Amino acid sequence: MSSVDLYNTLSRKTETFESIVPDRIGMYVCGPTVYGPPHLGHVRGPIVFDVLRRFFISKGYQIRFVRNITDVGHLVGDADEGEDKLQKQARLEKIEPMEVAQTYADSYNWVMDQMNVIRPSIEPRASGHIIEQIEMISAIIDRGLAYEVNGSVYFDVSAYSKIENYGELSGRVLDDLVAGAGNQSRDLEGQVEKRNAHDFALWKKASPEHIMQWSSPWGKGFPGWHIECSAMSVKYLGEEFDIHGGGMDLLFPHHECEIAQSKAAHNHAPAKYWVHHNMITINGQKMAKSLNNGIQVLQLFSGEHHLLTRGFGADVLRFFVLQAHYRSTLDFSEEALIASEKGLQRLYAAEKLLSGLKVSNSSSLEFSDLKVAIEAALSDDLNTPIAIAQLFELARRINLVNDGKESIDLVNLNMAKELFDHVFHEILGIKAAIEENSGVLDGVVELLIQLRAQAKTEKNYALSDQIRNELKSRGIELMDSKEGTNWKLS
Repeated sequence: MSSVDLYNTLSRKTETFESIVPDRIGMYVCGPTVYGPPHLGHVRGPIVFDVLRRFFISKGYQIRFVRNITDVGHLVGDADEGEDKLQKQARLEKIEPMEVAQTYADSYNWVMDQMNVIRPSIEPRASGHIIEQIEMISAIIDRGLAYEVNGSVYFDVSAYSKIENYGELSGRVLDDLVAGAGNQSRDLEGQVEKRNAHDFALWKKASPEHIMQWSSPWGKGFPGWHIECSAMSVKYLGEEFDIHGGGMDLLFPHHECEIAQSKAAHNHAPAKYWVHHNMITINGQKMAKSLNNGIQVLQLFSGEHHLLTRGFGADVLRFFVLQAHYRSTLDFSEEALIASEKGLQRLYAAEKLLSGLKVSNSSSLEFSDLKVAIEAALSDDLNTPIAIAQLFELARRINLVNDGKESIDLVNLNMAKELFDHVFHEILGIKAAIEENSGVLDGVVELLIQLRAQAKTEKNYALSDQIRNELKSRGIELMDSKEGTNWKLS
């Protein structure tokens, strides 16, 4: 099994991946807080980690992939004070918080299915693991690294920092955090209960009107946002597992707090490798309500948004995400989607040509170099843009053979087919999209070809030309010959 290099945020360098247990990988990825419809910011992480998962599977690993659902404890503003995001949405919609959670968890998973993201091995919910969270909090208290005040429990960052490095993942320095916190009004920030402003909540006392609350050794309350991932990851992957994934926006404080909690409870960090993807911007700007540039995924599919003139398929969105390296910022625009759509059509068209290529006894082109280059790119910190560039080179060579400018033998023809099957479909995950879309497209185009033939028989040349021109304007070129009419994506 050839080696794979991954950038480890914890060590701030690219490392050769070695699983804790040979041939097995435990991977935990932070999932959504389900209080609204999935939006553009939700799609990059699942696609990136889906491709990483697929690549490891292709190399023979058995993977337990855990992605959680946050349905309690994530407060507005990502802080320790304020209203629970789900409870706020439930109040607005006048339904139960768990109805909100179910509705938007279903919506999220439907979108993931459309983008051909493999479902997780386990999809635990925070609300279903309250006991595990209470047990972990109790262990942290027993070690003297958390304290209870008025029914709430806080992690003691200062006490922890005497034995461990709080900030090792993010590079934050505790003295700077203390200095920054000192410039804020603790009363305004709701920090009165805390010994220090940088301490974070493990358990919060519930006010009487708070709907989601559970019994605990400290009274009625609910868990903090960070403790859920620590408790659920250890339950399903053990105290130490291979890969923890998520977005750069979760690096601090969420993942930093996860490390602190796990070290406080188990004396070591939870994950060996920390992998973070960068953010998606829109026309060079961060997504924000104030800028009115947020886009729901369903709006991307339908085109019903002021930044779009039409809708785009889920396969186009997936391909768009993979054309940038996961650690670089990805800027979204309709022009970028259109370019991705055209690129995807080029690959679809080249693959379609394979079935009709004339096979020679010898080949003037070799494809083994592309196979080696793709494997090297994906093994080098999952460099999907370089892998896709090799697929475009594959398409170029196929077109040269189709145009009669080069020859191909059976060995290289089979290798070209293998590259499409193995890389384009199995690893990059475009398989479902091409199967569904091409099947429907074939039937529709063949029907129009029959209607056009009938129009020509009836000497209705205006209709015949209209069908040809309308198809051409949509990227479908008809080719007439003595044997009949064929078509291709232009």
